[in-house]
Amino acid sequence: MGKKGFGKPLAIPTRKATQFMREVMECIADADEDQKKVHQFFQANLAKLDEALLEALPLVFAKLTADQPAKTRQNVAASFGNFGHLIGQFPLGNRLLNLELSILACQLALKIYAHEAFPENWAAIQNNLGNAHGDRIRGDRAENLEKAIAAYELALQVRTREAFPADWAATQNNLGSAYSDRIRGDRAENLEKAIAACELALQVRTREAFPADWAQTQGNLGNAYNDRIWGDRAENLEKAIAAYELVLQVYTREAFSEKWTRTQNNLGTAYSDRIWGDRAENLEKAIAAYELAFQAYTCEAFPEKWAGIQNNLGNAYSDRIRGDRAENLEKAIAAYELALQVRTREAFPADWAATQN
Repeated sequence: MGKKGFGKPLAIPTRKATQFMREVMECIADADEDQKKVHQFFQANLAKLDEALLEALPLVFAKLTADQPAKTRQNVAASFGNFGHLIGQFPLGNRLLNLELSILACQLALKIYAHEAFPENWAAIQNNLGNAHGDRIRGDRAENLEKAIAAYELALQVRTREAFPADWAATQNNLGSAYSDRIRGDRAENLEKAIAACELALQVRTREAFPADWAQTQGNLGNAYNDRIWGDRAENLEKAIAAYELVLQVYTREAFSEKWTRTQNNLGTAYSDRIWGDRAENLEKAIAAYELAFQAYTCEAFPEKWAGIQNNLGNAYSDRIRGDRAENLEKAIAAYELALQVRTREAFPADWAATQN
C-alpha cells in the first residue's frame, strides 16, 4: 500500500504549480514589461506563492523544458528569469518566500541561459540573483551577502561600461549597496569599495539622464559615508547629509513615499550624529526629519521600520538641548517604549537590547 501511493501526494501540487507557472508566464508576456500588472496578478494569487510552489518549481521547470525545441526552452528560461526578478521586488505576501522563489527561479533560468551562449541574459539574471541574495532572509546573512557580491561581479564581466553603460551603472550601484552591508572582510575596506562603486555608478547615473536612479545611488553613497571609518568623521557626515539632501530633491513623498521616508530617517540619524554646526540646531533637524518619516511609516504597515524610527527619535530627544530637559526625557522614554512594542526580545533580540539600553 505504501509503495503504491508513493509519489502521488506530490503529483497534484506539481500539476497545480505547473498550471500556475503557465499563468505567470502568460501574464508576464501580456504585461509587456509593466511590473505593476504582474504584481497585481501576484496579489490576486498570494495563496499560490507558497512553500509548495517553491518545492515544485524545479520539477515544473524540467517539465516545461523537457524534449522541447531550443526556442521554447529559451522562452521558458526567459519567463522564469523575469518571474525571479519580479517576485523578488514584490512587496506583499511572505517576503521570505518571495525571495526564495526569486533565487530558485533565477538559478533555474541559468540552466538554459549559459554565459557563452547568452551573455547579456546571463548577466541580467546574475544581477537579479545578486539582488535576491542581498535581501535574503533565510540562511546566513554574511553568506548571502558574499553570494550577492559574487553574482554582481559575474554580471560585470559582461555588463561593461562601454557595451552596456546603464546596466553597468545599475550593477555597480547594487555592488556598492552589498559592500556597504557586508559582514565578512575588513569593515573599513568594504565601505571604501562601496563608495568607489557608487561613484562609478554616478558617472552614468546623472540627475539629468536618470533622476530616480541617480537618487537611489546618492542614497547608497550617503549610507556608506555615514558609516565610513576612514577619513575625517565630521567630513564624512557632511558628505552623507549632502547626499541625502540631494536624494530628497528627487524622492518626494508623493512620488516615492517609502524611499522618501527611508531617506528622512537616514538624514535624521546623520544630523543626530553631526559634529559640525550648532549641536542644538542639528538635533532639532534630526527630530524634524524623524517626525516627517512617521507621516509615511505607520506601526501597522511598517512595524519594524516604525520601531527603528521611534528608537532614533528617542535618542534625539534624550540628547536634545533645546526645550525643557525633563520634558525631553519623557518624550525619549515614550518613544523607546513605543519601539519596544515591536522590538520584542523574541522577534528582534539585538534591536530589543539596543532600545532597552
